[in-house]
Amino acid sequence: MPGTGWIRMCVPGLLMVVLSACNPFSEARPMMDEYVERVARVLETEPELSAIDSPTHIPRRRDRVLTMPELDLGMLDFLSLYGCELQFVVGEKNSVMGKVMQPLNRLRYELRFIRAAQDCIPETEDEDLVEVLNEAIASKRETLPIAIWNATWGVEEIETLFTLAKGYYPVQSEGNPVADLARDSDRMNQVVGALLAGKVEANALEANALGKEALEESALEFAGAVQQRWQAEYRAGQLINSAALVKTRLNDATALLQQRIQKRPLCLKGKPNNQSEIVQSMFFSVYIEKIQPYMSDLRRARVELIEPLAMMAERQRAVMPPEFARWYRKHLSQVADDSLWVELDAAMARHTESWQALLEQCGMRPGA
Repeated sequence: MPGTGWIRMCVPGLLMVVLSACNPFSEARPMMDEYVERVARVLETEPELSAIDSPTHIPRRRDRVLTMPELDLGMLDFLSLYGCELQFVVGEKNSVMGKVMQPLNRLRYELRFIRAAQDCIPETEDEDLVEVLNEAIASKRETLPIAIWNATWGVEEIETLFTLAKGYYPVQSEGNPVADLARDSDRMNQVVGALLAGKVEANALEANALGKEALEESALEFAGAVQQRWQAEYRAGQLINSAALVKTRLNDATALLQQRIQKRPLCLKGKPNNQSEIVQSMFFSVYIEKIQPYMSDLRRARVELIEPLAMMAERQRAVMPPEFARWYRKHLSQVADDSLWVELDAAMARHTESWQALLEQCGMRPGA
């Protein structure tokens, strides 16, 4: 019968799904919930799972994008009459497409304008034009940080990178899920730093970003591919979700450990017993073998991805919109008192100390 063969083929797949569902350590949320329950079980108490503080979404684009000041229209018209390269750059901005530039293209335009205006000055004998060119260059340099902000934190693509709709950072993932994003972040940081330092020449930017001579075009040529990757991946949001989850569940488990520490000792006169051996076994088989490797993965991904992104925002604090600043402080900052990452570090430290204190009652302190 045709139906029988189909069922026979599908059974192994169904079995794998069932086995995966039965393994609480295959995904972050059930793993952390199970950990708290097992801590409660070996301590002979009831588990209490706190509500997880939901991270907030990155502010809407309209609250992230800054208004880009324009040169005086008369100045632009004046500059467009002269025959150096700047004439064509200004003409591009005045075209139909130029009026609806995306943030990254707008940054490219601002840089081309500055370079073309600088190149135009040695070719110009008209003193009035030289004065106008210098004014235009000064104005563009002054507003360049706004264009840089819009081309990094103001783009639509970064919303996918930080979406909270894709769950938690994977458990025991193969390879490094953030490797490409980490390289992107480092390179973007180098270029942003160079631009903010006033290095607008293509050669300087490329050397800064790549450590070698300039390629044919601007150092921003790579940025389009970076933003496409932002739109295709969502690891930053997953890391934020996982940080909130792990922080909360570690605090839940710590509360259980502290309750026991403050009651009768786990071991009388420091001598191990059956319960202490069960507790120690769970400590090694679950906390050391399951939970700590996941926390290590989070730590590595945080260092490689979250911290460079935090730096890219911190470097632009001078133009950072207020609503974004509040979101940044909670979700990216590595030092703010109410930062999710500072709270996670504190939760991990308290949890480690609590385990040490409990096992020390039985002469089983880890690392002793």
